[in-house]
Amino acid sequence: MFEREGDDLKVEVAVPLRTAMLGGEIEVPIINGKVALKVPPGTQNGQVFRLAGKGMPHLGDTVRGDLFAGVKVVLPTRLSPEQRKLFEELPL
Repeated sequence: MFEREGDDLKVEVAVPLRTAMLGGEIEVPIINGKVALKVPPGTQNGQVFRLAGKGMPHLGDTVRGDLFAGVKVVLPTRLSPEQRKLFEELPL
């Protein structure tokens, strides 16, 4: 689930299209549980958020590395006719 670079960790998190567009909160896995991440409106696919101090502990110290959460926007696979019409009305 995690990729390690020294004391830092990388993880990919799924973000629903609606949350990416309008903003909201998602759960991000960390090595000892989960934390909430506020996703700002207009978040782009591939955008990376830094969660300071949520990475691996530095050997022999209380300092921890960071966690970098990369966004993977999840697109809907099935749209109702009404949803399709709404998407078609969006300006590009």
